[in-house]
Amino acid sequence: MVSNDDVAAALSDLAALTVLAEGSPQAFRVRAYENAARAVAGAPGSVADMTVRELTALHGIGEATAAKIREFVETGHIAKLDALRERFPPAFRDLTRVPGIGPKTALLLREGLGVEDVDGLRAALERQELRTLPGFGAKSEEKVARAIDRLGLGGKERRTPIGEAMRLADHVVAALAALPGVLRAEPMGSVRRFRETIGDLDVIVVADGPGGEIMDAVAALPLVAEVVAQGDRKSAVLSHDGVQIDVRVVAPGHYGSAAMYFTGSKAHNIRLRQRALERGWTLSEYGLVDQETGATIASETEEQVYRALGMAWVPPELREDRGEVELAAAGEMPPLVAEADLRGDLHVHTDLSGDGREPLEAMLAAAAARGYEYVAITDHGEDLTINGASRQQLRAQRAQIARLQERYPGMRILQGCELNIAPDGSIDYDPEFLEELDWGVASVHTAFDLDQAAQTARVITAMENPAVDVIGHLTGRMLGRRPGIDLDFEAVFAAAERTGTALEVNCHLDRLDVPADVLLRARDRDVLFAIDTDAHHTTELANTGWGVRNARRGWVGPERVVNTWGARRFLDWVGATRRR
Repeated sequence: MVSNDDVAAALSDLAALTVLAEGSPQAFRVRAYENAARAVAGAPGSVADMTVRELTALHGIGEATAAKIREFVETGHIAKLDALRERFPPAFRDLTRVPGIGPKTALLLREGLGVEDVDGLRAALERQELRTLPGFGAKSEEKVARAIDRLGLGGKERRTPIGEAMRLADHVVAALAALPGVLRAEPMGSVRRFRETIGDLDVIVVADGPGGEIMDAVAALPLVAEVVAQGDRKSAVLSHDGVQIDVRVVAPGHYGSAAMYFTGSKAHNIRLRQRALERGWTLSEYGLVDQETGATIASETEEQVYRALGMAWVPPELREDRGEVELAAAGEMPPLVAEADLRGDLHVHTDLSGDGREPLEAMLAAAAARGYEYVAITDHGEDLTINGASRQQLRAQRAQIARLQERYPGMRILQGCELNIAPDGSIDYDPEFLEELDWGVASVHTAFDLDQAAQTARVITAMENPAVDVIGHLTGRMLGRRPGIDLDFEAVFAAAERTGTALEVNCHLDRLDVPADVLLRARDRDVLFAIDTDAHHTTELANTGWGVRNARRGWVGPERVVNTWGARRFLDWVGATRRR
């Protein structure tokens, strides 16, 4: 049975490929497919059971798209989608991840230089061929080359940003969990460790009996482009996006050892196997086994296996061999922040921001429904010319917040602003107006190509401004699409300690900024953080889990996260930072 998720995924892929075919993300057909994908995802019933007429009754679906949905339901294919996938394979689509290479430019590279992938683009750059194309010169060549290097694109191992990987994993797991006889299905490997990018997607399926029928179902998934290998208990397939998906069926009694085996990094797993060997045991996906007797010591749960190895359970995000093995063996695992610790969200947009999609009332109602003690409304500052709010608009919003505060006596509403950090470190508005605000998030939105000294100076200058309580999405990166700005992080940490300014851990899957490796570098520094959603819609307030998992990868504990504090402590801290 084709699910709504299957149909929505096919339409989303059709939209993405049509961007290349049409040369613009704003093309009519692109918007039509995007609207249809959203309509299908939110449909009240199964679209597979709907006629063309019933489909067109859903807002956002026209007759042509409804016909394509029926084609997909009945055949498992959409002819136009198949043709576009053949025309634009995953390696070619990766070109558009490079900053400065949009759909039209990617087609120009193909037609003018025969470039079909990022490695081909690298070769063309080395031959200085891009400057022969319209709109390119030596400087733009240099910028593209630098972006490729900083994003880590190309090379033998194709890596997928975590946001795309999570969406794919959710789709696969939902499909497999619905199969008869399946007790649970979960993503493992880099996805479970929540790495920023993944190579292959690992999924384990817990089921009684043989897994042949499950493997047949894996091969038949609509997202599968090619079956690489198929057996009774494990299969490898390629998605239409070029991601290899490895699925393994395990018995319920082996879930713990299998989850450990397929979650930990290679280095972490080697350390565990060494501990097993020291005790005369072997450790594999099938369990912790006594070499002499063949008896299984532990296999059912991860906690049992770790305990048998003389260790505390290690959270998946930490399984990278960065000291967690020694700490777990000593019983000294550090406390890590959890989603339940968060008492507020300090970066929330409304439709006053040009890219916000919900009114103030809706955003506050959603925040209150999450049980928050406080929330900061932070629409864009006026210097973001397309999306920024004027002084008059913010003053009107402040009056509206005062009225709405009575509706939420248990939640303190702070009026803030997401301020823009200019190249010289200055921010929106004059000091007198900024004093009217309760909270300030300052972020870099422009001039991403300044050198390290200039970028570091601009951020530190903003941190020294008493109207700035937290630096939003510190590096400004977009995973897989835009590298972060070049910063001297040690200097930024020192400034954060000196000024008391917090650093935001942005929860968007496309950002996860501050990066986990940078958080690790601040592990022994007196730096504070705020885990914020940067929500532009009520549904995005639920993204807190992603930011929390990123913070956990950076070994961040709850005491260092200002929005885990109770309202009184938090508000006292805000008052102190704004008086500095």
